[in-house]
Amino acid sequence: MNSISEKEKKLLETLDRLKNLETIKPDKILELENLTNQKNQLEIEKKEIEDRYYLLQQENKILKQKFDDFKKREKEEKKKEDQFSEKIDELNQETDNLMEEIDKWQM
Repeated sequence: MNSISEKEKKLLETLDRLKNLETIKPDKILELENLTNQKNQLEIEKKEIEDRYYLLQQENKILKQKFDDFKKREKEEKKKEDQFSEKIDELNQETDNLMEEIDKWQM
C-alpha cells in the first residue's frame, strides 16, 4: 500500500507542476516560427557569402601570382635593357678608340 500512496503523491506533485507551467501562446508560436525562418534565411545568406568569399580568395591568389610573374618579367626586361645599354656604351667606346686610331694614321 505504501507504494501506491507514494505513486499517488508523486503523480499529484507532477500534476501540480504541470498546472504551474505556462502554456505557449499562439502568438509566441508564430513568433518562434518567424524567428526560425529568419534564422534559416540568414544561414542561407551566410553560406552564399562564404562561397563568394572563397571565390574572391581564389581570384586574389591568381591575381597575386600574375602580378608576381609580371614583376619578374619586368625585372628581367630591365636587366636586359641595362645589358644592352652597357653593350652600346662599349661599342661607343670602341668606336671612339677606332676613330682616334684612324685620326692618328691620317696624320
